Amino acid sequence: MIILGSASVARRKILAEMGYEFTVMTADIDEKGIRREKPEELVMAIAEAKADAIISKLETMVNQEKDAEPTILVAADTAEAILPKIPVGHYKMDAEPTLLITSDQSMVREKPSSKEEARQFIKDYSGGHAATVGSVIVTNLKTGFKKGEWDKVEIYFHDIPDEIVNKLIDEGTVLYVAGGLIIEHPLIVPFVKEVVGTTDSVMGLPKALTEKLIKEAL
Repeated sequence: MIILGSASVARRKILAEMGYEFTVMTADIDEKGIRREKPEELVMAIAEAKADAIISKLETMVNQEKDAEPTILVAADTAEAILPKIPVGHYKMDAEPTLLITSDQSMVREKPSSKEEARQFIKDYSGGHAATVGSVIVTNLKTGFKKGEWDKVEIYFHDIPDEIVNKLIDEGTVLYVAGGLIIEHPLIVPFVKEVVGTTDSVMGLPKALTEKLIKEAL
């Protein structure tokens, strides 16, 4: 049995596509209290914190219900993008737990605080380059094995017309995602020039890396 430590619809979809059955649990940590200079270090640190928080929750649950212990735990969090030309600012029942997987992504930009900020974010992507950095940490709770890696995806855009930017703002979805970046959005797809990496990684849970770490942990 797997517990996915994220309420993200995208991550639930990705994990299901990988062939896993699971339930959901969240880490409930203060991510703003975790800061690192480099994005790669930040996403790893947040994933570590999530792992620790969920392990603590599981220990409490195990103590209360000895006969209802999960087998595998997967924790993940929100995907966030990095735009290199912008300076870094404030910006995943009948056996013992076996695996813990934590995933996180971080960006120099959070969710837009206003329509004006969202508009500026998208205009910055126009004709330019963005990237996402995400981390996955897998812990075998029986053996103590723990390994984590990060994954980066480069995204290149054609010029995005003001008309499209206005439609995205009016539609509103971009106001609720980190960096206002949704490369799979129907209005954005025609203007994505190239994605060097995988869309599942941009969405928050890189399939290949997650599968690789699970196999190594087992």
